[in-house]
Amino acid sequence: MSGTPANSTVAIGDVRFGNNLPLALIAGPCQMESREHALECAAAIHEIARRRHVGVVFKTSFDKANRTSINGVRGMGLKAALPVFAEIRERFGMPVLTDVHENDQCAPVAEVVDVLQIPAFLCRQTDLLLAAAATGRVVNVKKGQFLAPWDMKNVVAKLLEAGNANVLVTERGVSFGYNTLVTDMRALPILAATTGAPVIFDATHSVQQPGGQGTSSGGQREFVPVLARAAVAVGVAGVFIETHPDPDKAPSDGPNMVPLNQFEALVAHLQAFDRVAKGDGN
Repeated sequence: MSGTPANSTVAIGDVRFGNNLPLALIAGPCQMESREHALECAAAIHEIARRRHVGVVFKTSFDKANRTSINGVRGMGLKAALPVFAEIRERFGMPVLTDVHENDQCAPVAEVVDVLQIPAFLCRQTDLLLAAAATGRVVNVKKGQFLAPWDMKNVVAKLLEAGNANVLVTERGVSFGYNTLVTDMRALPILAATTGAPVIFDATHSVQQPGGQGTSSGGQREFVPVLARAAVAVGVAGVFIETHPDPDKAPSDGPNMVPLNQFEALVAHLQAFDRVAKGDGN
């Protein structure tokens, strides 16, 4: 096992994530529905970030590979999405994050995005972790819904062994009975202590109800601000928030996404909680 620790501060362009630094964000729509939609969301989020003086990494997925139903809309696909990621980075100067699901996706995705995200269901897939680490890009690993927080040290160790210390770890709830997740706020300091990496709280997937609508997942978006405030009060490097202009018409994760017209007010509240948690000097 590598003796190199994870970097306690991870810089992604001008955005810096650290458990003792001012709050930063990962935000965007669940999936890339079209070029126009992605650019609309990116423009709005970029402007909110400018007004709020907060670092933001733009997030969207080219493929939702683990949909509940075979009929679920999965996104634009890798080939169509890559030039859109590049355009967002160039036009807005915002770092970009997206999920990868297969080893051979890592290298081409890394050419146009800043952060490769390992989905929670795949967080123990060694070859996928090694392929993501080998790109040299920042890797954000979501903790599996089936893992205890202290188990993530073994996941991070794989990335470190591959020579990549720029790692983020994300808490997104743990399975708690049928179609239900629960967030244990103790997991946040445990993740920080056991991995040494900046900790992200995924506020929107933590209120997801996996498979809760039969052929799709449900969610309780009214609890996103509640859990996000709690996590920021505990102390985290960043918050992950999926947001959409019209979540009720979104092809995936609509029930747990924050309406874009409510996003800025939520960010303002989280910044206020962050200042209290970390001290007014941040």
